[in-house]
Amino acid sequence: MRMKSWKTIAKRLGLAAGLSVLAAVPAVAWEPTKPVTLIIPAGTGGGADQMARFIQGVIQKHELMSKPLIVVNKGGGAGAEGFLEMKASASDPHKIIISLSNLFTTPLGTGTPFNWKDMKPVKMMALDQFILWVNAGEAYKTAGEYVAAVKAGEDRAFKMGGTGSKQEDQIITVAIEKETGGKKFTYVPYDGGGKVAVQLVGGHINSSVNNPIEAVAQWRGGQLRPLCIFDKARSTYATKVTETQSWADIPTCAESGLPIEYQMLRGIFTTKNANPEQVAYYEGVLKKVMETSEWKEFMEKGAFNQTTMTGSEFETWLTAAEAKHRELMTGAGFVAAAR
Repeated sequence: MRMKSWKTIAKRLGLAAGLSVLAAVPAVAWEPTKPVTLIIPAGTGGGADQMARFIQGVIQKHELMSKPLIVVNKGGGAGAEGFLEMKASASDPHKIIISLSNLFTTPLGTGTPFNWKDMKPVKMMALDQFILWVNAGEAYKTAGEYVAAVKAGEDRAFKMGGTGSKQEDQIITVAIEKETGGKKFTYVPYDGGGKVAVQLVGGHINSSVNNPIEAVAQWRGGQLRPLCIFDKARSTYATKVTETQSWADIPTCAESGLPIEYQMLRGIFTTKNANPEQVAYYEGVLKKVMETSEWKEFMEKGAFNQTTMTGSEFETWLTAAEAKHRELMTGAGFVAAAR
């Protein structure tokens, strides 16, 4: 009995040791098993398009993913096409999307049956700025001078170009109109910020509120002039972009007598049912992207506010931003009637 007892104990100890070894082996981290699609809910040439393709290039250059990252523009319906695809792909973790503020404005303005909670937040990459731009051939040197000219002109005589309707650019336009003594702009929508910049250079519109990266080439080329930045403080980027000016030299709109602030989200989401390992995988890849020298240069080139968030902090920010956009769009009369 004694001998049998020892054998039984030994067997049990051996089993326990085996279980301990298995428990000590970490779980295999999730990785994609097929190419990952990065959806851009906007047209080509704009800020979201440029950032998405830049991220793709950095990932490819530094081999940060084991499977290819394929970038696809799905900007139909002010981005609804892309958002609805993400919603329909709730259980496919091989899809991610780059978001901008149409994450909020499109469902509010069009009634599209979509909400940011239909996706899984991964990471806020940055906040994008807006700048009031005019053609460099115009006489206006400050935002105050431009607003005064709009005030003095005929109603709707000045054309403001922007990306989409009832989106960020038009929301800012409505805010500017509150400072023009009742004069309205003729708002001209385009399907991407790149096209807006081209139209402003060509004199087809009088102004735009493009993101910095969407108009920096034309500014550097002496074709466009920035009048003010819609942030509470000036940019911190002091390296000269033109021969005489840096981003930091552009005054805030409040400094220029135009008391308006607005910034736009640049974030990455994956599909709603993605598990924590899948979210962590994308967080890790994006963290590596943001550690590269290329990313730092990209941030400065586009004058981005380098605020970044993940997890519950990001979700809290999204909840507050959604409420703010609802307030702004309700005030502008842009919220779609309930169906």
